[in-house]
Amino acid sequence: MCQLSITDTRWRQAVLPEDASIAQAIANLNEVAIRIVLVVNAANELVGTLSDGDIRRGLLKGLDLQSPITSVIHHNPLVVPPEMSRDLVKQLMVANKIQQIPALDAERRVVGLHLWDEIATPAVRPNLMVIMAGGMGTRLRPQTENCPKPLLPVAGKPMLEHIIEHAKLEGFSRFVLAIHYLGHMIEDHFGNGERIGVQIDYLREQSPLGTAGALGLLNPRPDAAFVVTNGDVITDIHYSELLDFHLRHNAAATMAVRVHEWQHPFGVVQTEGIEIVGFEEKPVARTHINAGVYALDPDALSTLAADVRCDMPALFERLQAQAKRTVAYPMHEPWLDVGRPDDLVAAKNMKI
Repeated sequence: MCQLSITDTRWRQAVLPEDASIAQAIANLNEVAIRIVLVVNAANELVGTLSDGDIRRGLLKGLDLQSPITSVIHHNPLVVPPEMSRDLVKQLMVANKIQQIPALDAERRVVGLHLWDEIATPAVRPNLMVIMAGGMGTRLRPQTENCPKPLLPVAGKPMLEHIIEHAKLEGFSRFVLAIHYLGHMIEDHFGNGERIGVQIDYLREQSPLGTAGALGLLNPRPDAAFVVTNGDVITDIHYSELLDFHLRHNAAATMAVRVHEWQHPFGVVQTEGIEIVGFEEKPVARTHINAGVYALDPDALSTLAADVRCDMPALFERLQAQAKRTVAYPMHEPWLDVGRPDDLVAAKNMKI
């Protein structure tokens, strides 16, 4: 069963004009089988919704099959913006005891539909997921002297296995692991992925290629947008929602970003020349940082050459130089970049 996400166009079959008849609404409910009709006006703005229960109540009041649906439309349905996360939509459904929520854009046009029956089951994603797992892990030595960093155990499993299993729950089943340092150990552990119910292939770097360079080895190139993540990033991000966001904004490349706060340890003196114009006591600086998770269009790979090092920020800069759209996906989910011994300790204390 596949979730009707905002990038899925099947909801369009459930759209009827406001001058439709009850007979047309019944036929639509039977044919589309998602238990809701989306009623729009001539400008394609949502007027309201219609369910089987609404129709039955209308018939009990004396309407017939040729009556217009105008008198039985539910004019104030709960709606959500397209960027709302699946978790929040699910909470709204539970709180309001409803099974469908339309997603509307700023002009109140329908752009998608969330259904209770499917929202708890992630959409099957044929899209590829590439995991960068070739790093040396030098800051984590001696733990990484005889074990590649992605295989370091967290909560009883290698970090890399947590990433793959989390993505699997999001509907992903096709993975490519970019490996270099002690890569044979990663291949020995995962094989072709059959043990954990996924398909795994490998990109074998002959030398370190950075956080994006290994993508130049993809052959054949993906035929659809794909997700890339660093193999040392532990997070609860919804990879499927990142991909939806990327597609919705027609981007060449999307970078997940987090707000990072840093408090200055001293009071800051604001000056203009030698004049003191103000004070700020230990201000907090807020910036967006790269979270190490991305969505890319296949065309973005044309900026890469095989076996040539490139880091992901450089890839984004190349795309920007070509006037290609690059966007930021704000994330709030738990996140940890396991690069130092303290990070590894923190990862082991995370709820995974």
